[in-house]
Amino acid sequence: MKRTLIVLLFCTGSLTAQLAHADIIDDAIGNIQQAISDAYKPNSGSDNVYHDDRDDSDNSRQQDKARSRQYDDRYRQLEDRRHQLDDRQRQLDQERRQLDDEERQLQDEDDR
Repeated sequence: MKRTLIVLLFCTGSLTAQLAHADIIDDAIGNIQQAISDAYKPNSGSDNVYHDDRDDSDNSRQQDKARSRQYDDRYRQLEDRRHQLDDRQRQLDQERRQLDDEERQLQDEDDR
């Protein structure tokens, strides 16, 4: 009787775990499908509007310039941060040398 109860509990637990895994997979597939549909959603009402190719190329150039400015700004910020970190590292190295010197002096005084 005890063995049957253990087998029954084990089967129930494994079925429950499989159902939970199925729910997780189903949710993940739904999220992926939603992301794909959001990414490829056509612009509503844009089919009836006349597009001038020159406007598109001007917009494209402006977007490229804006991206380039953003990149340059971000790069400058990273370079500034790198310089700040280098300066900080130099200060820490100098403090480390001072502490080492003080420790040597202390040991020299103790040896006397």
